[in-house]
Amino acid sequence: MTLRFDRIASIVFFIIGVLFFTEALKISDSAYGSSVGPKIFPMGLGASLIVLSTLLIVQSFKAKSVKTAGDESDSPQYKRFLIILGAAIGYVLLLEPLGYVITTFVFLVIAFQTLERGKWLPSLLIAAAFSGIIYYGYVNILGGSLPGFPI
Repeated sequence: MTLRFDRIASIVFFIIGVLFFTEALKISDSAYGSSVGPKIFPMGLGASLIVLSTLLIVQSFKAKSVKTAGDESDSPQYKRFLIILGAAIGYVLLLEPLGYVITTFVFLVIAFQTLERGKWLPSLLIAAAFSGIIYYGYVNILGGSLPGFPI
């Protein structure tokens, strides 16, 4: 990516992180008296976004833009970005009707193939293992609920 894109993206994600963190503070505490309430995870995500965005801001302003002739590795890859953005939007829209395991599996395969084409077997295995293990662990071990398989 280009330094300009990194700077803009880091500022946008910093703002999103701040909004995430401040909105998470509005979530009520656990009714059971547990120190780990429902707002811990969103606050952690917001804090992580803030820290990582700050690091990217600092790095992008310290870096010097040096390009050689024919160097395309730093050019923005809009096609990849749009494919993954479309897959993420599809993931959100299809999560309830298709269930967690299927939508997560499909999203991960699309993302892996977008980032590194041709390695189908590792992509399929990792996507299936991640989807299945996370679903099983969250639903059966932790007692949470995720959208199941469609009937």
